[in-house]
Amino acid sequence: MTGMGREHEQEQESAAAEMVRIPSAVESAAIGKAATVDAPSVVALTQRLVATPSRAGVDPYEPILSLLSSWLAEHGLASLPLDNGSDAPVGLVCDVAGGSPGARYVLDACVDTPPFGDVDSWRHPPTGGVIEDGWLYGRGSSDCKAAAAVFCHLAARVHEQADQLGGTLTLLFDADEHTGGFGGAKRYFAGPDAPTAVAGVMLGYPGLERVVIGGRGFWRAQLVVHGTAGHTGASSIGDSNAVTKAAVLIQALTRHQVPAPPDAAYELAPKLTVTAAHGGEGYSIVPDRCVVNVDVRLTPNFDQQAAADLVATVVADVDRQVPTATATTTDYLTSWPPFRLTDDAPIVTALTAAGARHLDQAPGRKVAGPSNIGNYLASLGIPATAGFGVAYRNLHGTDECIEVATIPLMQAVYHEAVLTLLG
Repeated sequence: MTGMGREHEQEQESAAAEMVRIPSAVESAAIGKAATVDAPSVVALTQRLVATPSRAGVDPYEPILSLLSSWLAEHGLASLPLDNGSDAPVGLVCDVAGGSPGARYVLDACVDTPPFGDVDSWRHPPTGGVIEDGWLYGRGSSDCKAAAAVFCHLAARVHEQADQLGGTLTLLFDADEHTGGFGGAKRYFAGPDAPTAVAGVMLGYPGLERVVIGGRGFWRAQLVVHGTAGHTGASSIGDSNAVTKAAVLIQALTRHQVPAPPDAAYELAPKLTVTAAHGGEGYSIVPDRCVVNVDVRLTPNFDQQAAADLVATVVADVDRQVPTATATTTDYLTSWPPFRLTDDAPIVTALTAAGARHLDQAPGRKVAGPSNIGNYLASLGIPATAGFGVAYRNLHGTDECIEVATIPLMQAVYHEAVLTLLG
C-alpha cells in the first residue's frame, strides 16, 4: 500500500466509519489493481473522446454522447439520453442499481468543451489526443473527458458486484456545461422525471491534490449606459457619448475589484470583474448606448444583496458625475450563492479516506474560487464535491493536457469512495 502512514489512515477511516462501511485493505488493494488493469482502456477511451470535438455552442453533441452510450452498452450498461425539452441533446445518464435499496450517488462529468483558441499555437492538434512524455494533449482532456472515461470504467466495475451493494450509482454526462446553461444537470436534477432523492454528487473536475468542497457564488448583470446619438462631425462637442461615460463607469467599478476582506470559512475574498463592454458603431455616429458586463464573485460575508448594492451605488455616482438624458439601467442576469460542505459530509470523508490509501498524500480540502455546478446543486439541497481528478496543465488554455499516470489513481480513489458509500 502506498500513501500516508497507517495511523493517519485509521483516523481518516474512523471519521467515516459511523456512516459507511470502509473497504478492507484487501479490497482496497484489489481496487488499485483493477484501476491499473483498466488504465490502457481508459486512456484509449479518453483519446476517442478528445478526438470527438464537442465545443459548446459550436459542435453537435450527438457524436460524443453516442460514443459514450455505445461504450456503456458494450459493457452491459444501459443509458438514457437527456434533452432540453425540444429534442436537442444535453446529456446522458446511466444507472447501476445495487442488489438492495439504498442511497443514490451521482458521478458527474461534463463532456462539452470551451473553444480551441488559436489552433496553430497548440503543440499538438486539440483533437489529436497525442501522448508525449506521459501527458495526453487535447481540448477537454482535463475538463472533463478523462473523468468521463474513468467513470465509465468504474461503473463497469461496480456493475460486476452490484448485487453486493445497496443503493444506486448514477453516471451523468452533461453536454451543456461550458455554455453556462448546465442543461444536462438541470434536466436530470430538476426535470419532470428527476430522482426523488440524491444523497450526493461527485464532480470529476481535475486536480489530484485537493477535494473541492465548495465554491464562491456569483452575481451577474449588464449595465446599459445611455447617451445621445449625433454626428461626430458636428460643431458642438456634446457630452452624451455613451462609450466615454461607460469608460468612466468601468474605472469606477474597477476600484472595487476586492470589495470585502476574505471570508474566514472560505479563505477567499469576493471579487468584482468587468468582463465586457460593447458600444458604438462605425466612425461617424456618437454612440448612444454601451453595455458593460459585470461579474461579482460572492462569499458569505459579501452576498447577492451586497453585490447589487455596491454596483447600484457606483452606477448612481457615475450618473451624477456624467449626467445624461437617460440614466444608466441595470439588467440583472443571474446569481448563485456560495456553498461549502462540512468536512464530515459522507462524500467528503469517503473521497479523502480513499485518497489516503491510494495516493502518496491524502488530498486536502478547499473552496474553489470559480463557481461550479455544485453551487446550483446546493440550491437544491444536494451536497456535491466540485473537484478531484487527474493531474492537469493549461485548463481551458492552449496545450491542455493531463498526466496519464494519474488516471488509475483517480479511478481507484473514486471506486473505493463509491464502494464506501454504497457498501
